[in-house]
Amino acid sequence: MFFVDTIELEGLGNRSYLAGGESAAVAVDPPRDVDQVLAAAARRGVRISHVVETHVHNDYVTGGLELARITGARYLVPAGANVAFARVPVADGDTADIDRGSEVTLTAIATPGHTPHHTSYALHEAGRPVAVFTGGSLLIGTVGRPDLVEPRLTEQLARAQHASARRLASALPDETAVLPTHGFGSFCSSAQSEGERTTIGKEKSANTALTTDVETFVEDLLAGLEDVPAYYAHMGPVNAVGPTPLDLTPPARADAAEIATRLAAGEWVVDLRNRVAFAEGHVAGSFNFEADGKLATYLAWLIPWGKPVTLLAESAEQLADAQRELVRVGIDRPAAAATGTPATWLPDGMTPGSFPRSTFAGLAAQRKADAVVLDVRRDSERADGWIEGSVHIPLHELHGRLGEVPRGTVWVHCAGGMRAAIAASLLDAVGRDVVAVDDGFDAATDAGLSLTTG
Repeated sequence: MFFVDTIELEGLGNRSYLAGGESAAVAVDPPRDVDQVLAAAARRGVRISHVVETHVHNDYVTGGLELARITGARYLVPAGANVAFARVPVADGDTADIDRGSEVTLTAIATPGHTPHHTSYALHEAGRPVAVFTGGSLLIGTVGRPDLVEPRLTEQLARAQHASARRLASALPDETAVLPTHGFGSFCSSAQSEGERTTIGKEKSANTALTTDVETFVEDLLAGLEDVPAYYAHMGPVNAVGPTPLDLTPPARADAAEIATRLAAGEWVVDLRNRVAFAEGHVAGSFNFEADGKLATYLAWLIPWGKPVTLLAESAEQLADAQRELVRVGIDRPAAAATGTPATWLPDGMTPGSFPRSTFAGLAAQRKADAVVLDVRRDSERADGWIEGSVHIPLHELHGRLGEVPRGTVWVHCAGGMRAAIAASLLDAVGRDVVAVDDGFDAATDAGLSLTTG
């Protein structure tokens, strides 16, 4: 009897899989922290006989090479991928015996589109297709974005996505489970997926690649593409060369004097506590990226690549979790770290920084002539409506455009509060008077604020 276990990477919006039979299994698109995969195999009592990649990933550092080294598994990578390490090159139609006793096999299906070399893998039990690992090809209701490789190839790859989705739909039975890597919040997805599970049959009636003609599909797909997270530029090259083994040993501990020194040197000091605690009191000059938010995505997106980062956490557990999440996107070793509260992170006699939080109702009640409303949502979010007179700078651009924020008290908002808190911390760090609007954007209309669309 076959099994498929899902390994969620919630912060990055991705999934990896472990699938197999009674004694052996394959790991699909494993994360860099491979101990999760090893633990899943141990729970099943199986050995990992194969590790496969659907493509060279652009959004996270793979653990495939290290997992294959640890387990002795065969490392299957699409033959068209230009990589610098030894692997088993996989071509369209190649098969692999995953667990002979359970008659579990894997068949490679060329599905270019997300990348030119992208490959999906159909899982068979006794010759019957039961699931297909689709990576960044066919997702739930959408497909992976085609613009991460080279601008000149984007339209070509968009057309390939349409063809690849249709190939999967025609080659596999309707009841086949579709198991993508992207689409659960990942910016590798061309649109946000709806739902947690799907099949080939469901996608035939719901996926735009399968319900629209190629010209309409390509036009809509390209029109809907948004900015690519800046750190993506570093992920592909790291994965092509072969990532180094991860190191999750605790970083060096920083006292108050060292934290102050690092801030004075222009390094990033990142407070991982929740946004309420940060607003109430923090080390002046530090930035707030909540550990429970999309830490890896937004910190890696905003920080100048290679800039030393010191992490401030309320507990050793929070620090360890953050360190684990950051290594998945290549932020390997924090320069230093500290746990506790601002009282222990500040030199004697120094007062913590703080700023107020409010709601859209508070904004409506207190809005004055010198108040600046700053919207840090993405372009696609703002297109659906914005507060009349507000300034728009997407969060991922704000650090480089702080000088464009008009004078006055800045009321900063996003769609729900998390990104507004990051933005508020960036503004507070350069001495701006700021109010973080910690509220859902739907409340803006209820508060009586005038919205504009266009």
